[in-house]
Amino acid sequence: MPGEEAKKRIEELRNELNYHNYRYYVLDQPEISDAEYDRLYQELVALEEKHPELITADSPTQRVGAAPAAGFQSVEHRVPLLSLNNAFNEQDLREFDRRIQRLTGEGQPEYVAELKIDGLTVALTYQDGVFVQGATRGDGIRGEEISANIKTIRTVPLRLRRAPSGLLLIRGEVFMQKQDFAELNQEREASGELLFANPRNAAAGSLRQLDPKVTAARRLDAFFYDILWWEENEREGPATQWEALQLLKEWGLKTNPLSQFCASIEEVIAFCQQWQEKRFTLPYEIDGIVIKLNSLLLQAQTGFTAKAPRAKIAFKFPAEEVETKVRDIIISVGRTGALTPLALLEPVRVAGSTVSRATLHNEDFIREKGIRIGDPVLIRKAGDVIPEVVRVVTERRTGKEREFVMPESCPVCGSSVYREPGEAVVRCQGSSCPAQLRELLLHFASREAMNIEGLGPAIINLLMEKGLVSDPADLYRLTYENLIELERFGDKSARNLLAALERSKETPLPRLLYALGIRHVGAEVARKLAEHFRSLDRILTATLEELLAVPEVGATIAESVQRYAREERNRKLVERLRAVGLNFTLDEVEEDRPLPLAGETFVLTGTLESMTRSAAEEELRKLGAKTTSSVSRKTSYLVVGAEPGSKYQKALDLGVKILSEAEFLQLLEETKRSTD
Repeated sequence: MPGEEAKKRIEELRNELNYHNYRYYVLDQPEISDAEYDRLYQELVALEEKHPELITADSPTQRVGAAPAAGFQSVEHRVPLLSLNNAFNEQDLREFDRRIQRLTGEGQPEYVAELKIDGLTVALTYQDGVFVQGATRGDGIRGEEISANIKTIRTVPLRLRRAPSGLLLIRGEVFMQKQDFAELNQEREASGELLFANPRNAAAGSLRQLDPKVTAARRLDAFFYDILWWEENEREGPATQWEALQLLKEWGLKTNPLSQFCASIEEVIAFCQQWQEKRFTLPYEIDGIVIKLNSLLLQAQTGFTAKAPRAKIAFKFPAEEVETKVRDIIISVGRTGALTPLALLEPVRVAGSTVSRATLHNEDFIREKGIRIGDPVLIRKAGDVIPEVVRVVTERRTGKEREFVMPESCPVCGSSVYREPGEAVVRCQGSSCPAQLRELLLHFASREAMNIEGLGPAIINLLMEKGLVSDPADLYRLTYENLIELERFGDKSARNLLAALERSKETPLPRLLYALGIRHVGAEVARKLAEHFRSLDRILTATLEELLAVPEVGATIAESVQRYAREERNRKLVERLRAVGLNFTLDEVEEDRPLPLAGETFVLTGTLESMTRSAAEEELRKLGAKTTSSVSRKTSYLVVGAEPGSKYQKALDLGVKILSEAEFLQLLEETKRSTD
């Protein structure tokens, strides 16, 4: 096809594909089949391959075209992305309405009520209708540049319809549908990866992947709800929030069809009550309702407080409490032998899912709450996630309820149990308890420990059922022939697991020590012990006085290490791990090469999306920095993730330098390059 003809056909295909994307993703009214769409798309791909000079950044084929990034760059928002003040009940909403009337002089203000999507806030920038940048909210002033990842979301148009001129800034929320979240966690469990706690965490983690191809595979969605800035606004812009939502939709941006115009605060209250009851019927998570003064002029006139606009408020849903019955109380045995009581409940719907069990923590918890088998109880989900018993509905007892008594022997292996003075936990003393072994293997293979990819709960259960593992060392004696005979394994999965096990042999000593599961020895204590003694043998043969000389190691930890080392089965495990080639020593640091961040002190707050906090601290320690848990005048940097705590304000008060996650990653990258 000649150049001019190809150029014309490429433009036709792009317009047609953009139109069908709009019909499918924004209007939810497709006009053609998936097969027909694919045919048009493949025709465009073929033409662009023959004429690469005609490829543009806003082409539908360029949604996943960027190489993995080394880190995220910091972006300063042209307009601050402020948070909202909260309302928790009808009285708070009426007070908000009275305040708006005082500020505006309006007799009865009009409002727009929008579902508060539980996702990750983003800001999009368009220039003359073409997408040029996407950024996270960050701290509201600075976010992270994630354009390549934003482009992978099909509900984000790369070119707006009606192409508004000038610079345009849009605010929205990226989220994950409940069904997609469930499927993603199923995939991660099958491959032995850590599960996401909820759809919001999954969306945030997916959007902050350095490789856009990973983001593209996560099936993210988005709703848009605010025009933050528009150069043409004075001439053509909407006068109200309701008009703004209609304009966003006309431009091809997906808005939530359940948003509602409210002529009075009474209609706002009714809307909030309606969705408080119906929220669990939605295919996505919401955690409240956002109420906005409809007039954009009056919004501007009411102004802002230090943190939030006065013309908007978020009505937060209370935790849902539901009554059910304790049918029985059973015991779960953990890695350290802890016996944890679990309440088996009559199945009941709570916060959108069916709950049939809840942890009762320990014997003291049951006694304090007065819980009996057969009791009617109120339950809720802490943070809308973890089921918990709130209280016993004593007035509904029948007299048939039974007291619960902790067992005197382990329900799994029959060994005796004991409770140390001062502790609330009862523990199994069995040295070969299958329940403890399963939990130990899960801990040993976890990301924070040996990080053995593909070794999840289902695979560990299978290996134990077939008698292939009786301790962690047996994992390294597995063969291809062992695995290929198992029902969950094919050629590729068997080879992948064996390769992951082989890689884990190079795991540094601190993580190996943590993987052993010694009571009271967490990841941080394991690191300090490893750095002090520099070999596993020296740690396990150290005297009490030598152990107590290690910073942050007290009598409880020192005695626990010695108790572990005295047990014959533990000594045998250590020798078996030595025999399979695990790393028992810590490499010596080059004395003539000072580490680049030596003398610097870092504190981390909030949730980091690109890595766990312990992984970030480990990266800093490798570069010579010290990490602490509290901010002081001696703190060099505070690294701020999502939803930072009080440390953020203290750092501002003390003038401590604050790094966003993007700036932190950039600092790590530049520091590593300087040492190469």
